[in-house]
Amino acid sequence: MPALRRPLARRTALAVLGASALLALSACAQGAAPADTAAGSASASAGPASLQTLTPGKLTVATGQPAYSPWVEDDEPQSGKGFEAAVTYAVAKQLGYAQGDVVWVRSTFDSAIAPGAKPWDLNVQQFSVTDERRKAVDFSSPYYTTTQAVVTTKGSKADGVTSVAGLKGLTIGVAASTTSLQVVTDRIGQPKVFNSNDDAVQALKTKQVDAIVTDLPTAFYIAGAQLDDGVVAGQLADSSEGGDRFAYVLPKGSKLTAPVSAAIDALKSSGELQKLTDQWLSSEVDAPVLK
Repeated sequence: MPALRRPLARRTALAVLGASALLALSACAQGAAPADTAAGSASASAGPASLQTLTPGKLTVATGQPAYSPWVEDDEPQSGKGFEAAVTYAVAKQLGYAQGDVVWVRSTFDSAIAPGAKPWDLNVQQFSVTDERRKAVDFSSPYYTTTQAVVTTKGSKADGVTSVAGLKGLTIGVAASTTSLQVVTDRIGQPKVFNSNDDAVQALKTKQVDAIVTDLPTAFYIAGAQLDDGVVAGQLADSSEGGDRFAYVLPKGSKLTAPVSAAIDALKSSGELQKLTDQWLSSEVDAPVLK
């Protein structure tokens, strides 16, 4: 989803959904498991010399402009701080790249999932795996699974809702080109669509919308770091048979898709991915499920 315009430091009190249950989810957010990941058993340790990258010996990774917490801390992915930054360096290490061989660039969300050649090897911006997007790009094995959540402010019409039915008839904001847009359209009704998440947040602040919907970790970030009176009203019960899966985007037909998928699978097997999830995304929260 699009990033916030002004990078903010991570608040230690920021809470997101416990990751153990999320990583146990195995089904696809929209459709069956990606065909791109079927080759995930390919060796992730072939080494940079044998990998076809944009620049030989370097791994060029794109993220949003700006990137924000808890995915990237302080808009500095090169620091390795933040969940997606840390996972990227762990993947690079599995592939045989030193930290200094990872080159960070920026891209928009929409351009990353559009057809055509890309000026990067892989892109990480909380991309949900969908069948429609898979027509234009490759996806790696997923590195995180989440749900959609409702963010509102204290005293709003959405504050205190206990069911999806309670959201119907309210004005719900979502960012364009996101899974949130499809989920709200399918489950609640026609939302008010904004160019970016930060535009949706501003609309919530100015009471143009009653609530916004985004992925759960971002929902807690918005409620805790961007809104003075923010509330996570709840998470939407999965209508996607297992949750919203985040994966790296690669150019269609990339020779890196299998090695990157194998690297992620190896991090899962070793427990390292779980450790990174616990470090950056996990704490105790109570986000009721809205059914």
